Amino acid sequence: MNALKDRYPCYVANAPVYANADLAVIDKYTGKAATRVALADDAAVDTAIARAVDAVEPMRSLAAYERQDVLAHCVRRFNERKEELAYALCVEAGKPIRDSRGEVTRLIDTFRVAAEESVRMVGEVLPLDISQRARDYRGMWKRVPVGVCSFITPFNFPLNLVAHKVAPALAVGCPFVLKPASATPVGALIIGEVLAETRLPRGAFSILPVRGEKAARFAEDPRIRMLSFTGSPAVGWDLKTRAGKKKVTLELGGNAAVIIDQDVDVRDAVERVVFGAFYQSGQSCIGVQRVIVHARVYDQFKQLLIEATAALKMGDPKLEDTFIGPMISEGEAERLHGWIQSAVERGARVLVGGTRKGAMLSATLLENVPKDADVCAKEAFGPVAVLSSFEDFDAALDEVNDSVYGLQAGVFTRDLYRAHRAWDRLDVGTVVVGDVPSWRVDHMPYGGVKESGQGREGVRFAMEEMTEIRLFVLRTPPAQSDQE
Repeated sequence: MNALKDRYPCYVANAPVYANADLAVIDKYTGKAATRVALADDAAVDTAIARAVDAVEPMRSLAAYERQDVLAHCVRRFNERKEELAYALCVEAGKPIRDSRGEVTRLIDTFRVAAEESVRMVGEVLPLDISQRARDYRGMWKRVPVGVCSFITPFNFPLNLVAHKVAPALAVGCPFVLKPASATPVGALIIGEVLAETRLPRGAFSILPVRGEKAARFAEDPRIRMLSFTGSPAVGWDLKTRAGKKKVTLELGGNAAVIIDQDVDVRDAVERVVFGAFYQSGQSCIGVQRVIVHARVYDQFKQLLIEATAALKMGDPKLEDTFIGPMISEGEAERLHGWIQSAVERGARVLVGGTRKGAMLSATLLENVPKDADVCAKEAFGPVAVLSSFEDFDAALDEVNDSVYGLQAGVFTRDLYRAHRAWDRLDVGTVVVGDVPSWRVDHMPYGGVKESGQGREGVRFAMEEMTEIRLFVLRTPPAQSDQE
């Protein structure tokens, strides 16, 4: 298995830079420093943005096949370096190695789809003659890149969530500056190594590890035309207020719910809920947090879920059979453990788990949790799920909607009419029928409503966010007789 380098540079205007100051990257399981990365200072950030501005026209001038060639190169190199990428992810994020390999696969998929879409950025002929006034007019529109983009990405998917911003930007021809999460910058810097192998115009990309308090710079600078942020609602909405007139896409939090109806295969539903609630230690904004089960199957479902949860192996994420690794930090594990204890003090019952050692928090199931308890009403972002029961399907839909979030929801039912009613009534970005809300494939429109954000990702939809429509109107003068 690949080892990490001793030190990684940041990237300023396509070039590696070893700065004076470094950031230690911690192995999330051992708690020891695994490597160091160069911290970008204010001057480096300013240079990166200035060079990105210079790169706007060269990037727009790239032919579609040239943008596709860059993305195809990335796909090849990520395939060649996939074990290195997976190991880096396992170390810096504490993500079990099997899940880490899965994320590398998604990284490759996202760039592959972007390569395909880069030559399909189409426009439309628009007839304008809807009345006599517009008789001699016709129109066409196309999409053009917005210009310089800034991207801020979180720790939980440090490869694929970078890919969902970087790959569409390259596909449409937008230069960008990227701030990866301080806890997990290595994967983004390896992506930078691969991009530096291409012939992108100087200034096309910069990858700039900076501490969290410096993030506002990526929103406020007026030279930036678009901000795309994935992370916590508190930070995201604050950055939006700082962004001024630029376009903003926000992919924020959730406390995703899943409904288990009475007519489903209970064992299948249990298998999927265990995955949805506890994969990568529950650190996903679409991880299953609220499980709402029909009263007729509640006891059976609960018992099977307890057994399946108790069987999950917790430990070193580098081991092939580990399912639950550490949370991103001991502080985060302590926070969530406190939420669990607070719920218990208010009458909740721990069905399984509920214990913590350092950054390791055991997979936890709760029932009888007050609806306004933090572990139910807020985003847990860790390995905990809350069970409740229902008898009326519409009441279950109301319970899903009783949240400030609205990212994705899952509905296990075999009733076609109930499935459509859920699609009509659930106030979320995506309704997944027959599976957990944690399911995502990388070309679908992904995003939420309410506190979960605005705008959509998924390669083609992110490309639309990073472009603007430019209309061409042509007036044809009335025909005149030839002059001799």
